[in-house]
Amino acid sequence: MSEMNLSDLAAKMQEIDICMLMTHTDNGAIAGRPMSNNRDVEYDGDSYFFTWDKSRMTSDIEGNSKVALTFRGAKAFSISLEGEAELVRDKEAFREHWTSDLDDWFKEGVDTPGVVMIKVHATRAHYWDGMDEGEIKIE
Repeated sequence: MSEMNLSDLAAKMQEIDICMLMTHTDNGAIAGRPMSNNRDVEYDGDSYFFTWDKSRMTSDIEGNSKVALTFRGAKAFSISLEGEAELVRDKEAFREHWTSDLDDWFKEGVDTPGVVMIKVHATRAHYWDGMDEGEIKIE
């Protein structure tokens, strides 16, 4: 079993742009959606994503804040994160995590009406690196 720490995990995550964000729907099903982490992974256990405030994903999070993220990297490297999601509607917080790539989706930048940021605070990370695997508990 390998012994990765949170810094090692962050370095690997920086190479992965798209992850799947899983939420619990109101009927108990699990829904997954591809999301870009915008390479915002100076990872301390928090991930940030932007979406529309009126999306199904935001209503799922309002109903149940427990979420999961999965990342698939190169050479059989995978990460599964469990955590709590928070919906952030503060434009100053948007600016801290905004990248110019987001302008393709949100034409008025942080001032785009109806945009919301999802902050996911992970509590547990499980990773696989080929035959090696491990778990990191995140405070």
